[in-house]
Amino acid sequence: MTATDAAPTSTDADTTRVNAAIDALLAAHDPKTTSNVEFRGAQFDAGLAWVHFAEGDGGLGVRPELNKLVERRLREAGAAPTEPSTFFMHLAGPTIATHGSPEVKQRFLRPMFTGEEKWCQLFSEPGAGSDFAGLGTRAVRDGDEWVVNGQKVWNTLAHLADFGMLVTRTDPEAPKHKGMTYFALDMRSPGVEVRPLRQITGEAEFNEVYMTDVRVPDSHRIGDVGEGWRASLTTLMNERNAIGGGGGGTGRPGGAANDAVEVWNEIAEADRDPAVKDRLMQLWVQAEVGRLTNMRAAQNARAGNPGPEMSIAKLAYSELNKALYDFCMNLLGAQALIDFDYTFRRPGDLDVQGTGHGLRYAFLRVRANSIEGGTSEIMRNILGEQVLGLPGDVRVDKNVPWSQVPRS
Repeated sequence: MTATDAAPTSTDADTTRVNAAIDALLAAHDPKTTSNVEFRGAQFDAGLAWVHFAEGDGGLGVRPELNKLVERRLREAGAAPTEPSTFFMHLAGPTIATHGSPEVKQRFLRPMFTGEEKWCQLFSEPGAGSDFAGLGTRAVRDGDEWVVNGQKVWNTLAHLADFGMLVTRTDPEAPKHKGMTYFALDMRSPGVEVRPLRQITGEAEFNEVYMTDVRVPDSHRIGDVGEGWRASLTTLMNERNAIGGGGGGTGRPGGAANDAVEVWNEIAEADRDPAVKDRLMQLWVQAEVGRLTNMRAAQNARAGNPGPEMSIAKLAYSELNKALYDFCMNLLGAQALIDFDYTFRRPGDLDVQGTGHGLRYAFLRVRANSIEGGTSEIMRNILGEQVLGLPGDVRVDKNVPWSQVPRS
């Protein structure tokens, strides 16, 4: 039997199945003449929203790398790109698909994917800092509802969101990792107040969210009571994957480092310093290594959620972006100090990397890259403990009830 006579691999069968589903979708719905919401709804029904999800949940149960095939073919056919304001579906969707009940999946996944319902993330708190498990927002059960009181902070695009991924303290007598429960919070509920946080860019992309006697139905609970930590890890791993570009790798060689190359090309030949050029090449190579590494990770991924290794991509991305746009500002010299509008504004979209508004904006915005999605310090701890197997930090409060842990 020759190689051409061999039975197709499961990956070949998956690719054939996905291509057939795309062909059928495009035959029935022309993205050039169909509204974006209608087209994305049909895409979800065809199992082409998240192809690695189960059938009926917007997927086909195939390898996650085939999401790129779907994206490429639909874009070539004229489908609109995913709106940046729906970024959090990449976090909430996998969390609901992994931990949600069938009813929760049916209620939330489709309108999340179509963009009819936008989401935000309600994790960080003023008193918990990087110790996410130390959160204190309380949820007390009252029949078929939960009454929530507390405050969240640094909530990106919460001013636009219809729902929030909310993690609460439901058992203060359990150790801090054990007494947490995860909910989908209706951001229009009575008692929810969203306040802007003005950033260094002049924008108020981040927010504070206050909850006062907010009632959340138990039917909006994601995962079991007390299992909020497990559900939260799914969200966090997918967040780091999304920010670090773990599903990407298909951009142009050099990635964001090409912004620096464009500035360099505008410098007169006589003013080009060889030492500066060497630094430019170092940054370009780092960006390209990251792009290719992410491409390999996407191709090797098995169906399921990303693991702690995606903290590598997130850490590398964050630190590279800061160094890259520092370099761009140095190349611009005195010109970097002008032509930027610091007017207070409430953005309608998310620009994580910051290049959507120019280099000066990017230089300011990427400061947040090493904080959002987990600080670089936390990423290094995760890499040391969960990837390299190094001894963990001493945690004297690991088995102590949350109510007895000292807090600032």
